[in-house]
Amino acid sequence: MNYLIFILTGVLAAWLTFFISERLKQGPVRSSALLSLVVGLFFYCFPELFGAYLSKNIPLVFIGATFIGMVSPLSRGNYIRLAVAASLFGIIYVNKAHFFEGYGGALGALAFIALLSSMGFSVIISRSPRLKKGIVKVRKKVSRPSK
Repeated sequence: MNYLIFILTGVLAAWLTFFISERLKQGPVRSSALLSLVVGLFFYCFPELFGAYLSKNIPLVFIGATFIGMVSPLSRGNYIRLAVAASLFGIIYVNKAHFFEGYGGALGALAFIALLSSMGFSVIISRSPRLKKGIVKVRKKVSRPSK
């Protein structure tokens, strides 16, 4: 059940951050900070609403996932890729959060890993003509004998 809660929290955080940043023109840093502040204050004021474990970790997952939502739309950021990256972030957080204890920027590092992985997956499974055209160019260069 915690997996599902963390995944949904991550997806919501990434989507809201991206939406507020791009559609409401608030910028990525301001939207991430505003949403993180609201969620952090909510769980600070109502810690008994969920269990102790969830009250401690939901704000951390939310803050980390807002880093995913800070992606630029120029880097082909869209809501599906954000959802995949945020889901991956939630799964990694539940399973490997203890590994990153003591590292400064652990949430940012996890967000980077999740976003980079989701971008890589989308390139691998992409069937776009642009990608195929690039692969053909690389093959021609590689197969051409050097002078």
